[in-house]
Order: sequence, then structure tokens, then C-alpha cells
Amino acid sequence: MKKLAILFIAATMALAAADAQAIDFKAKGIWQVGMGLSQRNFVKSVGGNKTDSNDIMNSRSRIRFQMDAVASESLSGSVHFEIGHIQWGQQAGGGALGADSTSAIKVRMAFMDWQVPDTSLKVRMGLQNLTLPTKAGNSSVAGNLDVAGIVASWQFSETVGLSALWLRPFNDNYSAEGNTNYLDNMDIWGLTLPVRLEGFEMTLWVLYGIRGKNTFNGTQIWNDGNPMTSMGAYPFGMTAAGARGFTDLDTDKTYGSLFWAGLPVAITAFDPWNIEFELNYGYVEGMGRYDALERGVDPVRGSTQRQGWLAKALVEYKTDWGRPGIFGWYGSGDDGDIKNGSERLPSLRANGMFSSVMGDDVHYGGSLQDQKMTYAGTWGLGLQVADVSFMEDLKHTFRVLYWGGTNSPSMVKYATTRTDWNYTNDYEGIYLTTNDGLLEFNINSVYQVYDNFSIGLWLGYIANLMDSGTWQDGHAYLGDSYSKQDIWNVDLTFAYTS
Repeated sequence: MKKLAILFIAATMALAAADAQAIDFKAKGIWQVGMGLSQRNFVKSVGGNKTDSNDIMNSRSRIRFQMDAVASESLSGSVHFEIGHIQWGQQAGGGALGADSTSAIKVRMAFMDWQVPDTSLKVRMGLQNLTLPTKAGNSSVAGNLDVAGIVASWQFSETVGLSALWLRPFNDNYSAEGNTNYLDNMDIWGLTLPVRLEGFEMTLWVLYGIRGKNTFNGTQIWNDGNPMTSMGAYPFGMTAAGARGFTDLDTDKTYGSLFWAGLPVAITAFDPWNIEFELNYGYVEGMGRYDALERGVDPVRGSTQRQGWLAKALVEYKTDWGRPGIFGWYGSGDDGDIKNGSERLPSLRANGMFSSVMGDDVHYGGSLQDQKMTYAGTWGLGLQVADVSFMEDLKHTFRVLYWGGTNSPSMVKYATTRTDWNYTNDYEGIYLTTNDGLLEFNINSVYQVYDNFSIGLWLGYIANLMDSGTWQDGHAYLGDSYSKQDIWNVDLTFAYTS
């Protein structure tokens, strides 16, 4: 019997090996190391006590590894692993002496691609990376979003296509006695309609979703912070502790609606001009009301509804020596009445890329200064010259931009401290009123050492122009006064792509 079992196992392995010969396995990845010096906190001290305790120097590394199993052009599977971010010297992430932690290893994506026989319908199913169609500074709603779901795409012709999607960002994370996993799912459905003509392209897209009343309760995993950050109506990144009553909302609703729409457009017909613009709208139905204190005394019942819009544009002129351009955006802001919710654009996971300090400009720095801005509640205007080259394989981008706010200064009366605007680690970024501003400078350089190896130097500086009269003077109820400071970063990065 034992011999028969061994023979059966050997035959099974032989058949598996024979089948495996029909599968083409491909491996690729990216190895990144970043080290930098940075000043990352806009607030220097509160009440005379230093608050900026971050290390000036940081070094990090990350590996993203991808394995594809390709059976044919019509069928394949892919799994993506990520190791890091590993902060050098930090024990929790595996960067301390010994470097034997397993906490830094994770599955980033795992999906399969297949094509319906005798059609042009292509389907991707599983945990995947998704960016909504976007132009002019990347997506302000969903960019670089790792999410589980299904995306089906059909190309009708060279000019017109259609994609449909279903995403499940959250489910079965709520835990309560007698009600575990109850009304805690979020589901999103969407359509995209790309149209591409000679010198012109546009994509109309819409998303509709629902979220249960317990979707975000007990789920502090989205964006490395509170998942309500970029969808909730709370100002200043305010969450349960700040708004009081997040887990005891006054609501009889079981589910609430979500809706987004976008229209990105690119025009290249007037080459060497490149013109891009995009319009976005978003709505998150209120799931009840919460307690907020007006001037630290009077309780006000705030609404959790949020809806807003954003417009952004980029105009470039291509030359032999670089691409000079102008860019800007304007997003709706809070009107000063917390009882009617927020007027800022909600987002799933924004990925603003107009700049490299208050943004997601593509680099992996040791200081990780990127703020992952949504642009909600702000406006901005910038000038840049991209891809300037003074020597072979070395390119530079020079950029200056001004950030302003579109939120009403009267929102400050709901703040709990004088520094509630300073959410530098929040995906919403800095909360800017119409009295506030920031002035940012970037000088970014990339040297292509080999075809698949590059070295980058990223220099950034932001002058802090937050208005002291709005946030500090005459608001004793907000506690101790503060001193502000500018922020800056110097990052040296190394990237090997296989």
C-alpha cells in the first residue's frame, strides 16, 4: 500500500510537471533604497514645548516582487509581494540588528486575467492595483488603490471602449458582541467610457457604492490611519476622539450611498502643446450626526454628509531642452456650517502628483515627505520646467507653486486646538482656510545610470504661510499658542527595476 501511495504521488508530480511546461513563468520587480534629511512638521512648539520630535535623518528600503504565470495571451495569473517599507534600525519593521522580522512581508496584489473566448472581453479578478482614468496631476478620487474586485473591459474599436467594475474595499471587519460582521461591508460599482481620437482623448467615468453603518467601526487600517479621513465630513481630520460620538452616531440608517464622477481630457492635436484637464465630483451620504463643540463650549450636531468638486488643469509646451508648463486646481471647501456637513471632495485614496513635497511626485525618499494630497478644500497655481537636461541621461524638473485654501475661516470655531490644521500625516493634508497659504519649491533630478537603474536627488521646501490671525490670535479657547516653521527635504534614492 505504501508503494502504491508513493507511485501515485510520483505520477501526480510528473503530470503536474508536464502541465507546468505549458506555463510561462515570468518574474520582475523593483528594489528601492532611499535616504534623506528632512524637517517634516509645520509646528515647532506648542506652549513653549517642542513638538517636532521626528528624526532629521531617515533611511528606508522596499522591494516589490511580481510573479506572472502566463498560459497564453488569453489567460494568466499574477501575484505581487512587497517587503517594506523597512526603516533602517527600526526593530518593528525588521530593520534593526538581526533583520529577521516577518512583519514587513505582505501580499500587495494577487489576481488573474482571462479573456472570454471568441470575444474582446477581458476580465481581471482578485486583489489588484487600480487608478481611475485621470489627467493633470493624477487622480483626486482613486489613485494607486490596492483593492479586491473584478474589472471587465471591452474594446469596441480603436477609438471607443467600455469597462465595468465591482470593488469590495471593506467587509467583515466589525466586531461587537452579538453583531460581529454586521452591516460592515462597502461595495462599489463603476463604469468607464474611454474615447480616443487622433490628438484627443477623454474618459467619462462614474462610481456608485454603498457602505454599512458599521463599515468603519473597528477598521483603522485604511491609509495607515482612520478610514473616514477622506470620506467623512469631520474637519481638520477630526475623528472619533475629536468629534466625539463616532461610534454612537445618531442614525437609523443601515446603508448609505456613495457617488463619484469624473471627466479627464487630454489634447495633443496642437503639438508641441500638451493640454490636460479634469473635472471631479463626489458625494457621501450622511450616516447621522455627531457632537462638535463650537468655541469649545456650545455643542453642535454636525452632519456626516460630504459632497464636493474639483477642477484641475495642465498646459505644457514641448521643446528640445525641456517642457515648460503651468498647472493649477480649484476644489470646493467647507462653508463654515458644520450642521450641513462638508463641502470638500470625498475620495477613496487620492494620489495628487503636481508636486513632490505636498504631493505624490514619483519618488521613494528616505524622509517619505510626500503628503498624498487629495487637493480637497484647496486651490493652487504652479509653474514648472520638466525634463531639463544639461548632460546625457540626467534630467531635472524645476517647480514652484502656491497653495491656498477654499475652506471658510469660520470653521476654526470648531477646532479643538490651535494646530488642528496641521495634519501632515493625514491623507487630507493641511487644512487650509481662505486666509492661509503655502509656497512650495521643488528641484528634482534623476540620473539614468543603466537602462534599469536610476539615482534620484529630490530637493523640496515649503514656506509656511498659515495665518496667525485665523488660528492663533484671539482664540484663547484653543489653548496654548504655537510657533510654526517651514518644512524641507533632501532625498537621495536608488531604484533597480528588473
